[in-house]
Amino acid sequence: MQRFRKKLKSRFHTSMTEETVVSGILKKHLTPKGKFGYLVVEEGSLKFVWEDEEDNVLDADSEHPIVIFPERFHHVLITDKVRFRVEFYEVAHRDATDVSLKDGERPGDDFV
Repeated sequence: MQRFRKKLKSRFHTSMTEETVVSGILKKHLTPKGKFGYLVVEEGSLKFVWEDEEDNVLDADSEHPIVIFPERFHHVLITDKVRFRVEFYEVAHRDATDVSLKDGERPGDDFV
């Protein structure tokens, strides 16, 4: 696995719930360019889906966080009450301005 360089400040550190979730997280999107995401569920549970493996739905809860790889489309499914946050980390070996990165919606860009 690639190494994280440093933790970035993010408005996503403020917990979200099923009522306050940023809508872009619930549809196909990417992490901010050049960054890993770390999905931390504080209470309850939710489901995480890689778009290229839609049949392999991951369950996330307080004991099972999800590492969200850069440049891989994904979305979150909320099925019940939940409180969670997403933290972002820079990729140590890649420049965030790399033009080879995929185009796609990145709701986290507004928060890092």
